[in-house]
Amino acid sequence: MPHESHDEHPAHPVDGPSAPGYGPARVRGSRRRPRKKALRYVAWGALGLTLVGGGGVAYAWQHLNGNIQGTDVNAALGRDRPAEQRDGSMNILLLGSDSRAGTHGRYGSGVSGARADTAMVLHVDKSHHKASVVSIPRDTMVQRPQCTQSHGGGAAGAQQAMFNSSYQVGGPACTVKTVEKMSGLRMNHYLEVDFKGFQKLIDELGGVDITTHKAIKDPNSGLSLTAGKHTLKGEDALALVRTRHGVGDGSDLGRIQLQQAFIKALIHRANTVDPLSDPAKSYGLADTATKTISADSDLASADKLIGLAKELKGISPDRTDMVTMPVTYDAQDSGRVLPLEKASHRVWTALRHDQPIPKSATKESVGDRTDSPVSAG
Repeated sequence: MPHESHDEHPAHPVDGPSAPGYGPARVRGSRRRPRKKALRYVAWGALGLTLVGGGGVAYAWQHLNGNIQGTDVNAALGRDRPAEQRDGSMNILLLGSDSRAGTHGRYGSGVSGARADTAMVLHVDKSHHKASVVSIPRDTMVQRPQCTQSHGGGAAGAQQAMFNSSYQVGGPACTVKTVEKMSGLRMNHYLEVDFKGFQKLIDELGGVDITTHKAIKDPNSGLSLTAGKHTLKGEDALALVRTRHGVGDGSDLGRIQLQQAFIKALIHRANTVDPLSDPAKSYGLADTATKTISADSDLASADKLIGLAKELKGISPDRTDMVTMPVTYDAQDSGRVLPLEKASHRVWTALRHDQPIPKSATKESVGDRTDSPVSAG
């Protein structure tokens, strides 16, 4: 069947020469434009409500619960799913959809619907003190299972489909199903944010500190940063995690490295939030987060998010291992990548057994080949 594509940018740079980074001299690419999922500050902000007192707490709590959009993934997927891990570890699918809703065409005109442009599997170990994050390139060609569409009816499966099309044909439940089929891992939860929501969250948080090791300029995303330290507010933060032409070979693989570095910086920033020091600010943060984050129905309440936050509190950036799912370039289409089956199996098996991902599993991948031009702090 024909390859599916929904990106307004070309699959790789059109200027010919390749930049150092991935693969041979011929520039190859896969693409993506993302935004991240913040987990803990939703709950930390809500903790500040305990200082409001009396009926105000109940009212505010009810308001936060009413903000959160939930999807009943369990009902949509039924029983045909991997077994749950019983060792205390958990898997959370973090999604960044490319919905332009409410952005008034600022991030591309003529782009309708939404796709899962950022997908990260967050595995929290049984101690809840360490985590592994596996990024799935949006342009990975996968076997997409048959899914139930969000508005009813069914969406046919496909032997060769772009990974990010799963969201378009069946919403978050279909993306969860696709990830579970390819990994053999049960997703305990999913969290999602779109372009507009990502900006609001970062602005409410007060920005995120990063260090660029070289200047980055990408006219497509609008990012222009000199080498050095920066505090990125919402618009620049979104530009960073959407940037691909300004780094590496201009592909999605380089952009994933930026996203992973930003996630570590975001974790560090979120760890500085003290809900007890400023209840009003904490409530504002919780209100913004619950309005902009979507989740599975089992997690779509303020108290459940607080419970998750408490469980994740001990995880710091230096205890978070981030890799890209092992992939290779598609010989039939330089704008796509294919999973390295044996290497990917080793990655998912390690998580299934709650073990660290062996470095040798990603050795042959065209993903994590160069150091990121950005780091936290």
